[in-house]
Amino acid sequence: MKDRKIEIKWGILFVLMGLIWMVFEKAMGWHDVHIDKQATYTNFIAPIAIAIYVFALLDKKRNFYGGKMSYKQGFISGLVVTLVVVILSPLSQYITSTYITPEYFQNVIAYSVSSGQMEQQAAEEYFNLKSYIFQSVVGAAIMGILTSALVAIFVRSKA
Repeated sequence: MKDRKIEIKWGILFVLMGLIWMVFEKAMGWHDVHIDKQATYTNFIAPIAIAIYVFALLDKKRNFYGGKMSYKQGFISGLVVTLVVVILSPLSQYITSTYITPEYFQNVIAYSVSSGQMEQQAAEEYFNLKSYIFQSVVGAAIMGILTSALVAIFVRSKA
């Protein structure tokens, strides 16, 4: 576990950043007044998310591997960060849906139905805590694996 302190730290920071982003989205009105923009604007978090992986792998490279890290070591380090994020995703989604923006689901359901994007039942089945917990876990796993694979290429030590 001591060998993975850096990854755990960055995984926790990633989740905290996500919660701060949700507060930001809510403050910008993307969960109510401007809900029509939320699906697009939520993607602006991507560069921040990637930066956290870069900082995590650079931290591991400098402070654990003494400045020399292989692609494999970087990729595995990124996977451990991803595992931490995946494990904490249900809690993060619960906090978001219960405390940060409890009206989000009813707002997005109403918007999806009124804009003709979904029928009421389909919207209710998609926009709920259980569905979002599942989506957050799967999304964190997929995006974390991909991000780890790409970031490790750029952070590895050159031969």
